Amino acid sequence: MSEPMIPLTIAVLTISDTRTDETDRSGQALVERLSAAGHQLHEKRIVIDDVYRIRAVVADWIADPAVQVIVTTGGTGFTGRDSTPEAVSVLLDKEIEGFGELFRQLSWQEIGSSTIQSRCLGGLANATVIFCLPGSTGACLTGWDGILAEQLDSRHMPCNFANLVIPERGQHG
Repeated sequence: MSEPMIPLTIAVLTISDTRTDETDRSGQALVERLSAAGHQLHEKRIVIDDVYRIRAVVADWIADPAVQVIVTTGGTGFTGRDSTPEAVSVLLDKEIEGFGELFRQLSWQEIGSSTIQSRCLGGLANATVIFCLPGSTGACLTGWDGILAEQLDSRHMPCNFANLVIPERGQHG
């Protein structure tokens, strides 16, 4: 008999200078996916692509014991205003070294060499798992369906990130 999936509490942050709640298809796609998987949405916000504003929101969520996972969308490219990796990387206790590589491998099948411009990032901070995805809806679905759906499922074996953030299973500290 299989154990039931343990739902996680997830915060979603869209990083964009132009999107609104009505036009944020990427953030909404992530909310739909996490809800369909049985997880709980803690909060969904939109913040402009400014390193300090991004960092402030993510740092607040890292400090909130109710938030187990943070997923951001946007700001991972190479334009002048793309600053998500710079905002988030300094907050991490540990980086998930293979996350960007695995994302780009999956993305290669969809967009070819353009995936090289994705600076997506994953890491752990204060027992909170953080994933920074590109801003396109397709990239968010690639990241969720190809990596996050399994890695945030407490039943996925041989290992997953869910068990790191579930208090009775994880390694908090």
